[in-house]
Amino acid sequence: MLKLVFVTLVIVYLSSEIRGFDRVTGRSFASRSEVIASNGMAATSQPLATQVALDILKQGGSAVDAAIAANAMLGLVEPTGCGMGGDLFAIVWDAKTKKLHGLNASGRSPASLTLEEFEKRGITSIPKYGPLPVTVPGCVDGWFELHGKFGNLDMAEVLAPAIRYSREGFPLSELIAHYWAKSVPRLSKYEGFSETFAPAGRAPAKGEIFKNPRLANTLESIATGGRAAFYKGDVARSIDAYMKRVGGFLTYEDMAAHTSTWVEPVSTNYRGYDVWQLPPNGQGIAVLQLLNLLEPYDVRSMGFGSPEYMHVFTEAKKLVFEDRAKYYADMEFGRIPVEELISKEYAAVRGALIDPEKAAKTFNAGNPALEHGDTVYLCVADSEGNMVSLIQSNYRGMGSGCTPDGLGFILQDRGELFALERDHLNGYAPSKRPFHTIIPGFVTKDGQPRLAFGVMGGATQPQAQVQVLINMIDFDMNLQEAGDAPRMLHSGSSQPTGESMTDGGRVQVESGFQMETIRELLERGHDVRFAVGPFGGYQAVAFDPATGVYYGASESRKDGHAAGY
Repeated sequence: MLKLVFVTLVIVYLSSEIRGFDRVTGRSFASRSEVIASNGMAATSQPLATQVALDILKQGGSAVDAAIAANAMLGLVEPTGCGMGGDLFAIVWDAKTKKLHGLNASGRSPASLTLEEFEKRGITSIPKYGPLPVTVPGCVDGWFELHGKFGNLDMAEVLAPAIRYSREGFPLSELIAHYWAKSVPRLSKYEGFSETFAPAGRAPAKGEIFKNPRLANTLESIATGGRAAFYKGDVARSIDAYMKRVGGFLTYEDMAAHTSTWVEPVSTNYRGYDVWQLPPNGQGIAVLQLLNLLEPYDVRSMGFGSPEYMHVFTEAKKLVFEDRAKYYADMEFGRIPVEELISKEYAAVRGALIDPEKAAKTFNAGNPALEHGDTVYLCVADSEGNMVSLIQSNYRGMGSGCTPDGLGFILQDRGELFALERDHLNGYAPSKRPFHTIIPGFVTKDGQPRLAFGVMGGATQPQAQVQVLINMIDFDMNLQEAGDAPRMLHSGSSQPTGESMTDGGRVQVESGFQMETIRELLERGHDVRFAVGPFGGYQAVAFDPATGVYYGASESRKDGHAAGY
């Protein structure tokens, strides 16, 4: 009987292959169908955070209220990627004014820490963990800036779910438990970390209830006392005392002086779609540069997963990341030629360097002035048509390991991304924002909002954002398929911290690509590696102006969840 069933299944499978049949809900790599709703939509990297966002929307909260609530919740349930000790960037579509607003809520380096101090200690690159890479946490100020412009509910209502879950506890989901367990051995040596994040002497396990009453107290203090409670009150004083004790440089004065910056998003047009990013100190314009380089190619005819497409994509990425290493930095400390870098004319000059048959070992950064003349991402949309694309991170997963007394969160280690070079645009200086990897994305068409989206994961982010967009625009994938499709990732390019590419780097691929494609990439000179894990985590909310409904998607590489009502 079993043999008969097996034979029948084989026949059905082979006949479906012959017919080209895949399945009702999408291509073979799609994890599920899209989520569709008309009143509101939220997509985050953790189901409980998505439910919190929907609850806030149903209470009359705006998309921004729901995004803040979800972000606060993620700081509790996914501290492996974010928290109040990190930074935040956001792009908001305001339905009333039909305008995009950009917020840079990243923090600056300590005013008392100088380049000379690193030189005196013989340090040539900023450490990954500990007190030296700590910069001012900008997340909370970002919440209040967003809330002040676009919030409907009181902040106490917005933060109430995260406060309740912090006190009552929540069961850990699988992927977060995995990364938490990896973080504990390397971060437990830093003061305060184990007391909060490994109270039983180990990381909490999948399904285990975890509580963080310290975080609840901190959230309550800012729910009642506002941003001042964080930047000029007891939280800032606790951070100051802790950093002095552990040999850090971040002070109360650094906290009190912090401000976020409202910025104008910048864009390029790719095949009729306006793709929007924030200007540096983030890496968002790498998405725009990469799209400009790829637009002249007939990507659709090349086909998804073809060696021709993957080769051209990789070579274009190498070119863009050389510019990224040289030019992307805090715009208050030097002229960054953003308009030139994202121009079509500059792309034409740079694109001429791509050899269609051979992988390059090295590229130099361009001269646009002469030639032209382990993060969380979430998105929310509300019933009024407002949409938020928000990304927030500690950097390196759980951050620096430095966990100030009684606060329930870890300080970020973004300062690691400075270059310790005096003549580098991203060179370290006091009170300066470091180069940043986290980038929220947005797409409009004909002046209408179409897509809030993002992909987590350091240098993966611009590469994955472009792959997602091309999957939809050129390869006709739906919102879910575009995120689930197997990805490639080129690593080894020159870095904003000073390292240079000398060997062409490596092309890492997920399972799902044809071996014929891998062989041809090898023949073209690419160093191809199979990898598991470094391909990011995607969330997206799309708006269909023809029907007025929202589509949501969240990929299976994370514990993510999209839901609407």
